[in-house]
Amino acid sequence: MWLEILLASVLGFVIYWFVSKGKEETLPLEDGWWGPGVRPTAEEDKSIRPFKVETSDEEINDLHQRIDRVRLTSPLEDSRFHYGFNSNYLKKIISYWRNEFDWRKQVEILNKYPHFKTKIEGLDIHFIHVKPTNLPAGQTPKPLLMVHGWPGSFYEFYKIIPLLTDPKNHGLSDEHVFEVICPSIPGYGFSEASSKKGFNSVATARIFYKLMLRLGFQKFYIQGGDWGALICTNMAQLVPSHIKGLHLNMALILRNFYTMTLLLGRRFGGLFGYTERDMELIYPSKKIFFSLLRESGYMHIQSTKPDTVGCALNDSPVGLAAYILEKFSTWTNSEFRDLEDGGLERKFSLDDLLTGIMLYWTTGTITSSQRFYKENLGQVNKHETLKVYVPTGFAAFPCELMHFPEKWVKSKYPKLISYSYMPRGGHFAAFEEPELLAQDIRKFVGLQEQQ
Repeated sequence: MWLEILLASVLGFVIYWFVSKGKEETLPLEDGWWGPGVRPTAEEDKSIRPFKVETSDEEINDLHQRIDRVRLTSPLEDSRFHYGFNSNYLKKIISYWRNEFDWRKQVEILNKYPHFKTKIEGLDIHFIHVKPTNLPAGQTPKPLLMVHGWPGSFYEFYKIIPLLTDPKNHGLSDEHVFEVICPSIPGYGFSEASSKKGFNSVATARIFYKLMLRLGFQKFYIQGGDWGALICTNMAQLVPSHIKGLHLNMALILRNFYTMTLLLGRRFGGLFGYTERDMELIYPSKKIFFSLLRESGYMHIQSTKPDTVGCALNDSPVGLAAYILEKFSTWTNSEFRDLEDGGLERKFSLDDLLTGIMLYWTTGTITSSQRFYKENLGQVNKHETLKVYVPTGFAAFPCELMHFPEKWVKSKYPKLISYSYMPRGGHFAAFEEPELLAQDIRKFVGLQEQQ
């Protein structure tokens, strides 16, 4: 009897495995309400309203007064950026911010692209929407949603947008011209933060999908890194039939056979599909392990008690700048921690960096942005085990926090049609290397359009 039960169980498992093997499972779309209080019975206002970034003397004066009252601790001798942001270099940042940085000028720059807001699931969602100005006759622009991460913002895309919407005037072919939409994740910048617990990447993906539908796009391309990579992945898992293509410059591949081969890959890399370049980027594994350990302390804080550290950062602009800009140093290149200035100005201008800080400071959204970690990490999420069945392109930047070999990426994204080893660049790809990222997006879209 028991043998018959066992054989029946094994046979049932084998049948289930063969039946489900080819099944392209998706996430349930569902619905949500994240605004304050109880969901209204009236239908949500679906209007799209123009928005403009503004500032005031009061806002600037308050910033200057807080900067003037800063209290710093002297760094240890020869510590460079090994203990975090070096306060000797921070003095230079503070001086520039207080005496030379022109926030009103940066506000004008922010407003050079059209901004909008619209209510979705109880939240005011902010986005910029840039249409091509020199579209070739008979050509239709390709809609492209680009999603930022932490501690970034929509501003990261300002240098890549003209390369995508007006390629011919920037030395590129006009074969692929894009219409670009860059939303702010709810709780970041000008997008309203959730009033309810549980607002995660899947809820964000659903809201951004609704945004694209509201703008009139039934099928579109999506691109992201950091949280943007996860949000775009979730969109592809929710509504794959609406996604023409998914392009990523980071992947979150956690529960996967190939990630377990890391310990054996040094000796048997070829068996696991590792290339010579993969071996260079992921070994020695001890070095990579300690680098991830060193750079992930913030993640533990933000995924457990984000509101505590948020109180300090939301009250001190200098503290906020040190906390965020340290990431723009070592996440751009881990070796920058050996430099007295963290290498910040090797890749970015102080105006660009401080504009990013101001988008967190003036909106008071550092705490709500950090809550995104608590809502997404520390629990089992169905999307982690689901594959993504839409055409995918991946740009592997060499200084990213973690390198993902093509085999790893393809195990999560079986329809990977483009994988590129980028010649340089780190975590903030669109901000740091807009030309390289734009070229890779165009390459991926070209391959997808040929299929």
